[in-house]
Amino acid sequence: MHLVLSPTDPRTLPVQICAGIREQIQRQILSPGQELPSTRALAAQLGISRGSVVTAYDQLLAEGYLEAAIGSGTRVCAQLLHTTVSPEPASSPPPTPGPALELTPGLADTARIVTPEWRAAWREAATGLGPSPAQGHERLREEVAAHLGHMRGLSVSPDRIVITAGARDGLTTLIRAAFAPGSRFGVESPGYPSLRRIPSALGHRVVDVPADKHGVTVPADVDALIVTPSHQYPFGGSLPAPRRTALAAWARESTGLLIEDDFDSELRYAGAPLPALAALEPDNTVLLGTFSSVISPSIGCGYVVLPPRLVEPVLQDRELFGQPVSAITQKALANFLASGALRRHTGRMRRAYKRRRDLVYAAFASLPGTQLLPIHGGLHAVVLCDRPADEVIPQARARGVGVTALAHYWGGHQGEAANGLVLGFGHVTDQELVKALEVVVSCL
Repeated sequence: MHLVLSPTDPRTLPVQICAGIREQIQRQILSPGQELPSTRALAAQLGISRGSVVTAYDQLLAEGYLEAAIGSGTRVCAQLLHTTVSPEPASSPPPTPGPALELTPGLADTARIVTPEWRAAWREAATGLGPSPAQGHERLREEVAAHLGHMRGLSVSPDRIVITAGARDGLTTLIRAAFAPGSRFGVESPGYPSLRRIPSALGHRVVDVPADKHGVTVPADVDALIVTPSHQYPFGGSLPAPRRTALAAWARESTGLLIEDDFDSELRYAGAPLPALAALEPDNTVLLGTFSSVISPSIGCGYVVLPPRLVEPVLQDRELFGQPVSAITQKALANFLASGALRRHTGRMRRAYKRRRDLVYAAFASLPGTQLLPIHGGLHAVVLCDRPADEVIPQARARGVGVTALAHYWGGHQGEAANGLVLGFGHVTDQELVKALEVVVSCL
């Protein structure tokens, strides 16, 4: 079966597999009654865990696209009528090919996660099926609590943890459950673009809060502040102690809520991961966590640590909308965490990312007209440059390398944006990175 899975696709692997099979059925590539490969064979072909294929097949069985019988394998439903797909209009222009190598910021290296421990975690999880509790499986919440204590110095009860499909899902659930219509959300400017779009999409107001060389400033009249204290995006700095204390005081005195995006906090190259802001002000801070950076975005799982007063409203929202993370995924992650394999994997990847960071340092060490900002952690670099970024980017793309303009990370104040480039180095090999950096340096 011809399926293409993309590491840059924000959808989980099972969702990508489902979409690919549905499309082949609708385009009559797969016919009613046609037998599909076994889950084991398809997983081997795609180079992924069998659990992802099992989840996809189960979803398509539930939707009626597939049917299964003991002894006859899984087939396209024999009673399924084909949905014809209209051909593309003759006047449609051909798609413009993207660069051969996108230096996308924030993407992790997923090639090294598939180890015997990873496979064992999924095999064990797939042996027992069952419902997925609204708050998330208790064992996974216990392992997340232990993980936060070990890696982030945060002591938290599993009862305050809710399993999510990632940071965006956690923020969406929190906003639905805890904020009145028209609330004001402060966001860092510059800051991470995907989270800043969620409050406005849910009907709330977004207020740009300037970030200086010490990180985000104390906001004025907002109901909540979305902040990245461990690794500010995109500049990469860590919020110093005086600014952390000032934000905690603001939350206590104004009854505002700090929403801490724990982005890339464990991927530090200078010193240990910093303590979470939630440890300083637990009653007024929500911690958004995800396994995207240390495992893969395709795992589609994260968590939110809540103040005690917000646990019940969030659980009521979860009961209404359902738990988006499959039981198999949650059990597999619990197994993986319990074995200590995630901590060992994080250590290995931190060393690999540090090596790639050093390649970036070497490339820009003596390049006139540029300034490479310090890279203390994370999976991207920021290069300030004299040449306009909107001249450099198309030249690099024409030579097969995609980079992002630094100005992309400002909100409504593009006129204040710094001129520069953001380069991701987490998801590429050392050899690919060296070649891509040669192109970028040449264009600069």
